[in-house]
Amino acid sequence: MTEEVQVPTPLLVPSAGLPEVIATEDAFSAAIAELAQGNGPFALDAERASGYKFSARAYLIQIARNGGGLHLLDPIPFGPGHRLFAELNNLLATDEVILHASTQDLPCLREVGINPVRLFDTELGGRLAGLPRVGLGPLLESLLGVSLAKEHSAVDWSTRPLPKDWLNYAALDVELLVELRNKVYQLLEEAGKLQWALEDFAAILAAPAAPPRVDPWRRTSGMHKVKKRNQMAVVRELWQERNSLAEDIDVSPSRLLSDAAITEIALASDKGPITNRKHLEKILKPLGLRARWLENAATWISCITDAIAMPEDQWPEARTKSDAMPPIKIWRERFPEKFAPLSHARFNLQLRADELSIPLENLISPELVRRICWQPPETSVAEALVAMGARRWQSEIAAPILEAALLEKEPLEVEEVSDSEVTDEKSI
Repeated sequence: MTEEVQVPTPLLVPSAGLPEVIATEDAFSAAIAELAQGNGPFALDAERASGYKFSARAYLIQIARNGGGLHLLDPIPFGPGHRLFAELNNLLATDEVILHASTQDLPCLREVGINPVRLFDTELGGRLAGLPRVGLGPLLESLLGVSLAKEHSAVDWSTRPLPKDWLNYAALDVELLVELRNKVYQLLEEAGKLQWALEDFAAILAAPAAPPRVDPWRRTSGMHKVKKRNQMAVVRELWQERNSLAEDIDVSPSRLLSDAAITEIALASDKGPITNRKHLEKILKPLGLRARWLENAATWISCITDAIAMPEDQWPEARTKSDAMPPIKIWRERFPEKFAPLSHARFNLQLRADELSIPLENLISPELVRRICWQPPETSVAEALVAMGARRWQSEIAAPILEAALLEKEPLEVEEVSDSEVTDEKSI
């Protein structure tokens, strides 16, 4: 007999109706007072205008609490550091704050003055619990039996006034977050992983801000096609001018000029001067030319001209001096003494991750594994891992496997390791 498939119940509107957007001090104060009357953890979410704006600021903050209501807050009328954000932050410090994929929202929340002191991340908790799909929608379906529409996740949240259906979507993101947290908590507790999760949550809150990237223009998409230093100079000048202009007018840089357009212009610059808008249009046409790319044509042409006229000693170096390790794809051939332990480490760590029903990147960052194998520590592997940012629980599991791998002289015949597997933000 075929097992009947349960269809999740669509979650269409908040149970108490859609609240008004908070945009005045009186309404903000009333919301804080109502939240204070509630009990238990606070469910939080934030909406940004990624892909539309240069900044990563929050354009809507959603807060819910059992007995404390559900609130939609427009942070823009108040601005960062407003006294009411400080008051809200003091209230949030009295209990746990629930976020889904917290590393995405914490920066914009901290910008306005919201700094949780206790965190529960339902996405990361779901990963550690061994759930196969950990997006908010899939988690609500698998654990609570409800479905959540996600059709407004990529809209421009800086729009004012915000459409009612967008606000409804935003409210539903926190409607059941407390209940979801309780389900994930239970799963973690039953699996003996709760302390692991709590350690990870605390580490997220304690993590320092990432340092600014060196030469961020080198990460321009398509940069691998740019081989000559004079072309690199064109990329650098265009990238820097584009980002400066984008920041000034708070618009996503790609809307002014895409990465693909920058690299295409750089490649074309080697074939002759680019002196007018028509020439620029011809270069960009094969990419699906956007009208906005040409709004600043004079500026782009000026950047190109300046880069080409630049003395050779001012061109970027083809390669930056770095203490970074070489790409993994060359380890087998050029560094077999490093590749042998790496192959054993990865294989056995994956086995252990599978046994624990944890994604490998959450058991231990692949980047840390690579660093240990590239330069084995003089101290214990366990302490070295912690010093490099691993959690204690991760170190306790991974260190013995790595120590054994470091003794290996012959590689395992396993699938080649790709550099895309090396870094992972989910394990932060």
